[in-house]
Amino acid sequence: MSMAPDIRLYPDRPALDPRPLEKRVGLIILATDHTTEPDYRRMVASERIGVYVARVAYANPTTPENLRKMQPALTEAAALILPDEKLDAICYSCTSASVVIGDAEIEIAIQAARPGVTVVTPPMAAMRGLEALGARTISVLTPYTVETSRPMAEYFVRHGFNIASFTCLGFDDDREMARIAPAALVQLARQAMHPDADALFVSCTALRSALAAVAIEEAIGRPVVTSNQATAWNCLRLCGDDSAHPECGRLMTSPLPRG
Repeated sequence: MSMAPDIRLYPDRPALDPRPLEKRVGLIILATDHTTEPDYRRMVASERIGVYVARVAYANPTTPENLRKMQPALTEAAALILPDEKLDAICYSCTSASVVIGDAEIEIAIQAARPGVTVVTPPMAAMRGLEALGARTISVLTPYTVETSRPMAEYFVRHGFNIASFTCLGFDDDREMARIAPAALVQLARQAMHPDADALFVSCTALRSALAAVAIEEAIGRPVVTSNQATAWNCLRLCGDDSAHPECGRLMTSPLPRG
């Protein structure tokens, strides 16, 4: 029977880097989310930028009432992402809930745990993206029901956008939304695009539309902004990454608008 070895304590402590990674992005996602983490691994995470995730409880169906129920959980979720360490941004990755709860209310809830952190939501990032692309008249495609789509339409109109067309698919389960093939989204985008629109916004962080951004732009002949693409772009720019990533769509070649 072998004897347990003596364990030697090394006499000197190694020097520590200021951070394991230079920049940190916090990500708050739904318990049911299949899509945001893979998208952020592909579009945001790097040897320089770390992505750190917390999940919040969520139960389908996707209705305004159920979406609003997540608001009280946002403060605790923000507190659980690298506690007491500086984050360069926190994204709450739910487009429809951000519209229902309100960007300002989400910022208050997250900053209650992380004072001063920059908060990103998908509709806020989408507006910035559309502005960066010079789009004021838009078409919108969502996977939601009409009931859940209506606050989305009101949000963009309230912020000064003209909606040339708005198409929804009638889904009420975000897990099923994640199963729509990117190739199918290209065809749906082609049909949803109005000839007078400057750009198409494809809403919902569950959709794998960021994977299809280039193919959608080729199909419609104009720029597309998707929820995860927009927040990823916004977070990259907040982390000082100003490089172009055309493989993720035209938006990913644009600077963040000033102001």
